[in-house]
Amino acid sequence: MFGNSKSNRDGQLVVDALIGNQVVIRGDVEFSGGLYVEGRIHGKVIAAEGASGATLTVAEHGVIEGEIRAQVVVISGRLDGDVHATEKVELTPSARVNGNVHYQVVEMNAGAQLNGRLIHASAPMAALPAPEADDADAGKGDTAARRKLAEAMA
Repeated sequence: MFGNSKSNRDGQLVVDALIGNQVVIRGDVEFSGGLYVEGRIHGKVIAAEGASGATLTVAEHGVIEGEIRAQVVVISGRLDGDVHATEKVELTPSARVNGNVHYQVVEMNAGAQLNGRLIHASAPMAALPAPEADDADAGKGDTAARRKLAEAMA
């Protein structure tokens, strides 16, 4: 039923494993492919190293208490922990997230609740050079500083 459905590019839900609404897991979960959570997980949920297309879906009544790391994360239920998505995070209208969301692309629908920060996962900014005390630049206002900033940004 779940093993061969791999059409995520078409917007279809890919499910390789299902955690039913009567299931409670205490401990970390590692997965690849599509994981659909209707139950409750007390622990980290992490896509296996090297797993491409790992998609975690938390159903409307699903609950995860722990950190999430996957390529694509869709939350309709409750999450108490941080999300780290290398591709996309989608928060549906019923999503309740208490934690920071690290994302490349985020889709947040009206009604979703986020108690935390949205943090775009991009390349870290280059540090600007420390200002130099140069007598030659004295009296030129901030022109020298602007020039140094432009050089640092190039």
